[in-house]
Amino acid sequence: QVQLVESGGGLVQAGGSLRLSCVGSGTIFSFNAMGWYRQAPGKQRELVATITSGGTTNYADSVKGRFTISRNGARNTVYLQMNSLKPEDTAVYYCNAELHRNMYWGQGTQVTVSS
Repeated sequence: QVQLVESGGGLVQAGGSLRLSCVGSGTIFSFNAMGWYRQAPGKQRELVATITSGGTTNYADSVKGRFTISRNGARNTVYLQMNSLKPEDTAVYYCNAELHRNMYWGQGTQVTVSS
């Protein structure tokens, strides 16, 4: 059974940095696209960043220039380096991965940015 486990969330002051990690397990195959989404209270889940197996990245406009997504394909691990954090980045961050046309989600990790 495929599982995704996130870590690295926490409380940080505005302007600070955090690094999220997501480790996938339960498969001998490498995931295709992997990514990060987030959901703030009262809002819909939104895309933060994605990265393909070939390394092509895509970012939400709101995080461009501040966040960097990377992955270790051999280990089915994806990272999100978040710099210059803002209070509006506060949300639960979810890891996402696609394999054989199936989508998988982690349980989420809370990121809180204080002003």
